[in-house]
Amino acid sequence: MSRPAFCSLDGKNALVTGASRGIGRAIASDLAAAGASVVLSYRTGADEAATLAAEIGARAVQADVSDSESARALVEEAGDLDILVNNAGVTRDGLLVRMSDDDWDTVINTNLASCFYTCRAAARGMMKKRSGAVVNISSIVGLRGNWGQTNYAASKAGIIGFTKSLARELGSRNVRANVVVPGYVKTQLTDVLPEGATDAMLQNTPLGRLGDPEDVAGAVRFLCSDEASFITGAVLLVDGGLGM
Repeated sequence: MSRPAFCSLDGKNALVTGASRGIGRAIASDLAAAGASVVLSYRTGADEAATLAAEIGARAVQADVSDSESARALVEEAGDLDILVNNAGVTRDGLLVRMSDDDWDTVINTNLASCFYTCRAAARGMMKKRSGAVVNISSIVGLRGNWGQTNYAASKAGIIGFTKSLARELGSRNVRANVVVPGYVKTQLTDVLPEGATDAMLQNTPLGRLGDPEDVAGAVRFLCSDEASFITGAVLLVDGGLGM
């Protein structure tokens, strides 16, 4: 008797936000490779999103998930969701005493409020069919803090508390909500860091390397699959041991 593929997502409908590049791109690709029908959203990077969608047989939808109505429309456009992955995020780094209201609001709204908007829009449908998986992407900065990133750290720490509460609210309807916490991963954000900053990260990471976006994508895929059907409210660190 043939056995189903491990972490198969055949027949699942997934929405991944912030999917035009980096970690989001890897997540969308991995979910599609596992058999899911993927809707990938983007705010900027239309050409990158369209190229990825063509490569993996997905649909690309432009949306600003920091806006309540745009996020609601995105979820509606995505259809009957089995999987929601909130990956959209920005940074606006600076010392607290110099940080503008706009830099604070932009990061909080894009990183944290977007999770509220999309989860609120998707929850009713998942609850009705008593099935669904939500994975929200946080950051090691949300656990450890970081110089010049009070706004980013607050948004990523907020995602953890939000998701744990969501897991408690939706668990009785068999809807799961979990958090993936990447460490320092090779993306456009880390590519521009000074060499000294990268060296310091590696010295504090037991595995001694930066992560790849695919490392995070594999963890997300697992949490979205039936193999993780008894996991909810979890915070899964994908950080090479940095957060120990």
